[in-house]
Amino acid sequence: MTRIQFRRLDGILLLDKPTGLSSNTALQVARRLFRAEKGGHTGSLDPLATGLLPLCFGEATKIAGLLLGSAKAYDAEIVLGQTTDTDDADGQVLLERPVPAISAQDLQAALAPLTGHIRQRAPIYSALKQGGEPLYVKARRGEAIEAPERDVHVQAIDVLEQQPARLRLRVTCGSGTYIRSLARDLGEALGCGAHISGLRRLWVTPFQAPAMVTLEQLRALSEAGDEAGLDALLLPLSAGLAHFPRIELDVGQTARFCMGQRLRDPAWAPGVVAVYGPAQAIQGLGQVDDSGLLAPQRRFNL
Repeated sequence: MTRIQFRRLDGILLLDKPTGLSSNTALQVARRLFRAEKGGHTGSLDPLATGLLPLCFGEATKIAGLLLGSAKAYDAEIVLGQTTDTDDADGQVLLERPVPAISAQDLQAALAPLTGHIRQRAPIYSALKQGGEPLYVKARRGEAIEAPERDVHVQAIDVLEQQPARLRLRVTCGSGTYIRSLARDLGEALGCGAHISGLRRLWVTPFQAPAMVTLEQLRALSEAGDEAGLDALLLPLSAGLAHFPRIELDVGQTARFCMGQRLRDPAWAPGVVAVYGPAQAIQGLGQVDDSGLLAPQRRFNL
């Protein structure tokens, strides 16, 4: 078996994750196809889920955490009348209940408390850690688990289709929101239970109209030996920072920023900023205070 010769590679791939693969497995497959030395993903999608999974290679891994905290949108298919231990179709059915007649008004009334800033209990089969161990590991051992609650923001839930025992919803939400938990809580509000039967992530800020790439496309290019074709699919690191205000520095200021020195300009607005140098080259991230003082936060070695 030929050993892969990994290489330095910087950029972002907008992967269309297939169903049946964990996010980490999808990352490792893509990383090997690109022969990238270093890679990371920007927040797990369940194996059942498909859709946008931004993968970061090389220096782009430094912004993976920022993308993890971004707003996201999903299309969710929900089965009513069955509760499962994983809150999705991959789990074991725990309880079956008849589905009552649900009007459009009933559904909207049940969805209303699930939108806005809410407290949400995570699924017991999740990657959240408790005592340094993922909850799903404890659940698979049969341990009794008290899944944690946390504050999340659900910006909107739109009903795309309503059938007697099935729903299709579009959910726009912030970081940390579990769509499986929304389905579970909706089912309880309707009195019949529910679980996710299909889930697709549509976009993640700032990639709100993503041109996604499949693993099959990557494999075809790799098998053809078209490394240039593979690399052409990567977005620059700066694409992941498009939603941040930008500051442009001259040659001297760039040198000082890269040495970790602070710079001041009262015209700079406070907040996290993307810092660019000559020739529009991204240099790093900085934090501007109320006085216009720019402090380097993260430097990119591109």
